[in-house]
Amino acid sequence: MTTVGEFMTTRLVTMDGNDTLVAAAREMRDSAIGDVVVTNGDDVVGIITDRDIAVRGVAEELDSSSTPLSRIVSRDVITVSPNDDAVSAADLMRTYAVRRLPVVDHGRLVGLVSMGDLAVEREPQSVLADISADEPNN
Repeated sequence: MTTVGEFMTTRLVTMDGNDTLVAAAREMRDSAIGDVVVTNGDDVVGIITDRDIAVRGVAEELDSSSTPLSRIVSRDVITVSPNDDAVSAADLMRTYAVRRLPVVDHGRLVGLVSMGDLAVEREPQSVLADISADEPNN
């Protein structure tokens, strides 16, 4: 059994729900990532993606320099443990139609597993795995 902890991403960015959309967008740009985990202390509150900023923020004409992440965050986040089976994580993604799962160990955020991570681990010859394994080009 392959566990989530064996291939999860530990290089993740967290931000507070009071941080602004523009701060999150800049962090994503500077870190070459597409999402940030929104936290309140050690608690995972939700996830913000670059798409969320575009669709829920910009398209709704929210002021990105003053709108807090808490206004558009995807809440009710499904989490997994580093000891959970990779197949179970994939099933959760499919069931809840999500592409990322925060990895929490004893109440503490320790990583993030994405659909791309699972593809690289489970189907290394797939197109998604090939794209996910490449260095960012933006």
